[in-house]
Parts: sequence; C-alpha cells; structure tokens
Amino acid sequence: MYVLSVYRKAYLGESPPPRGDTVTSVHKRRKEVLDRLSRIEGHVHGVRKMVEEERGCPDVLLQIMAIRTALNKVGRIVLEDHVETCLTSAVKQGKAERYISDLTEALSHFI
Repeated sequence: MYVLSVYRKAYLGESPPPRGDTVTSVHKRRKEVLDRLSRIEGHVHGVRKMVEEERGCPDVLLQIMAIRTALNKVGRIVLEDHVETCLTSAVKQGKAERYISDLTEALSHFI
C-alpha cells in the first residue's frame, strides 16, 4: 500500500513520505491523468444515478464496463509516465533497484 499511496500523492502534487531512497521527478502527464480521473468520477456519478432511477441492468453494466476501460487507460498512462520519469530519474541517481522493486509490487496489484 505504501507504494500506491506514494504514486497517488505524487500525482496530486503532494510530497511522498520521507524514505531513504526517494527519487524526485516531474510527471509529464499529471494533468492528463487528473482530467481523466475527473471524467471517470462524473461517469461513476452518472451510473449511480442510473441505478437510483432503476435503469436496465444491461445499460448499467455497459456503463460499468466503460468506466473499467477508462480506469485501465489511466493505469497505462500512469505506468508509462512512471517509466519515463521516475524510473529514468532513479537510474540516473543509482536507485533503480528499489524503484523497480516498488513498481513490481504495484503491478502485482494492478494486473
């Protein structure tokens, strides 16, 4: 969970908790991720309204599938951005092993 909270905080612009092997980097696609998450949030609200209005199950399921697809896309963007920024910085600073370990742990939860 530590790893996931660090990445979440990084995308929200917060500093990660102190750790001996932190690597600082700028996430190139931060705004894109935040914009997509905002749209997904609105989509979830819409599905909730559909359920409250007792809309048909097939329609609700189709919208849930769309949300899952959108979340998977955000995950891919975060992963690509992580490789392009955090891992690149870690390699330059000689801290790649720790970041690869953290990424592997995060991916085990994601996949």
